[in-house]
Amino acid sequence: MVLYPDPVLRRRALPVARIDASIRALVAEMFATMDAEDGAGLAAPQVGESLRIFVTGTSERDVARRAYLNPVLVDVAGDLEPMEEGCLSLPGIRGSVRRPTTVTIRALDLEGNEFTETSSALAARVWQHEFDHLEGVLITDKMNPIDRLRVRRALKDLKLSAGEDG
Repeated sequence: MVLYPDPVLRRRALPVARIDASIRALVAEMFATMDAEDGAGLAAPQVGESLRIFVTGTSERDVARRAYLNPVLVDVAGDLEPMEEGCLSLPGIRGSVRRPTTVTIRALDLEGNEFTETSSALAARVWQHEFDHLEGVLITDKMNPIDRLRVRRALKDLKLSAGEDG
């Protein structure tokens, strides 16, 4: 698991050019990491790979277990709804993030087949959160100002533990 402030978390990820054994192995590793960390989703940059891949899935959170390769958010609609979010790459940091309620996503599966899904449930939020990772965007960039101020010390501590000046 890659933690803030690792630079890979701030890079725009590259498209997957070819789905081969290495991509399938990466996706399997991502599912295992997501499960071990009890996450609802995980993006490739969070395991150190700057590729446009994320995985989702938890039965208790009503989010389908699926891999999304080269995803595109084709429609984002609805009111902006606040909800507390956390991130596996930002341990201990949580804050309110406002996101649109309905999302349609298009992506490739591990066989290279294109699929499209629409959700107005938790999956819509998870897709947006993981897609942000592929764009180099973190929840701290989207938190409300009060929460952003509240987590400043925790961010500084993560930088210090990574050997960077806070």
